[in-house]
Amino acid sequence: MFLSIATTHQPATDLGYLLHKHPERLHDIELTFGKAWVFYPDADQTRCEAVLVLDVDPVGLVRGKGQADGLLDQYVNDRPYAASSFLSVALNKAFRTAMTGVCNARPELADSPIPLEAVVTPLPLRGGEKLLRELFEPLGWGVRVEPVEAADTASTGRLYARVALTGMSRLSTLLNHLYVLIPVLDDAKHYFVGEDEIDKLLRRGEGWLDQHPAKELIVRRYLRHRGMLARAALDRLVPETQQEAIEPEARAAPEDALEAPIRLNDERMMAVVEVLRAAGAKTIADLGCGEGKLLQRLLRERWAERLIGLDPAARELEWAAKRLKLHLPGGPPDERVSLLHGSLTYRDDRWAGAEAAALVEVIEHLDRDRLPLVERVVFGEAHPVTVVVTTPNAEYNVLFPKLAAGAYRHPDHRFEWTRAEFQAWADRIGSTYGYRAALHGIGRQDVARGAPTQMAVFTR
Repeated sequence: MFLSIATTHQPATDLGYLLHKHPERLHDIELTFGKAWVFYPDADQTRCEAVLVLDVDPVGLVRGKGQADGLLDQYVNDRPYAASSFLSVALNKAFRTAMTGVCNARPELADSPIPLEAVVTPLPLRGGEKLLRELFEPLGWGVRVEPVEAADTASTGRLYARVALTGMSRLSTLLNHLYVLIPVLDDAKHYFVGEDEIDKLLRRGEGWLDQHPAKELIVRRYLRHRGMLARAALDRLVPETQQEAIEPEARAAPEDALEAPIRLNDERMMAVVEVLRAAGAKTIADLGCGEGKLLQRLLRERWAERLIGLDPAARELEWAAKRLKLHLPGGPPDERVSLLHGSLTYRDDRWAGAEAAALVEVIEHLDRDRLPLVERVVFGEAHPVTVVVTTPNAEYNVLFPKLAAGAYRHPDHRFEWTRAEFQAWADRIGSTYGYRAALHGIGRQDVARGAPTQMAVFTR
């Protein structure tokens, strides 16, 4: 497989400085799956071209796998020849420093857009030329496509092409676009995809992926369609969804209207504050803080010395800042309150040192398959001394006269648990992460249905 990068910026041989590869040398790179070479077929003052050629060992890929079935398919396929994640790995190993944008010899040039052309061949087009253009054109690249005939095209429908990209860009930006989007077009990875791939994706996608119109497809394909990983990556990109863009009052309206007659929100906040006071916590993280109602109450408490609010919606945090009068006359000292834009499904060291964490009416907004990510981050990695979790009691819903049978209290809720289900979840958290859980009801108790809100207090 073949990748070339050329420029007409003058002197063009400065490309060698940017790539950290001397134009007069042949550079060979040993890889676990084969070998790569970098060389310059053209290098003068007006035009310079660097080429990365990758030779994948097809026998080495399957040696020792012990798979007898489909043995021919293991040896005879497009993996040694079609641009894929193999090429991305080789690209990263050959040009790792260039991908960071660091060039001590030419720092200003490394930070400047220059005329560039990249050629990749043969590039699999899983999704056709249309998808190819949808991926690269929004990034400012002109795209030229020359189909490449393959022996299996008629039988498999697989398309391959020689693709040329042209445009003005920083070299590091081009390299990162190629690193991410080549395996996206191939829609495959040659290695196991785990959580570390999220870091790689976000690092290489910094500055462009969050604004890309096809970001969801890119994330899904890059992470091999692993739903939980894709959702965690998208959460870290923190897109402003339509729901998040709605003003907090409008978002909370259905549930607040339902619970207002019994003043449940006030009782819930008071109960959480009392638990945190009894725990002796001085540094508290409100996870999913929304517009800052709990933080506002905690600001009145002198024992709460340091408060941290985390939420994935920037709009919510703006409302929280106004509610708390941050950076305004009469507001709290800057060092007492921090509002953080981020996701609960990924570790965040900015709040990991909190002595106590509160998730007030948060978990029911999460898809069930995302809940284990939050559990691991909160209870397994941050591991605060005290964690307070509140959630609706589904058994109580029949007592709300305006709530339809079987409906949730809020249209954004993904689930609502019975008391037995919440107890089982709390017990599992306790045994898995080393916590003791005490369950309480909040609000007016019904003899048969219990309280409208359930609260679990986890103590490490």
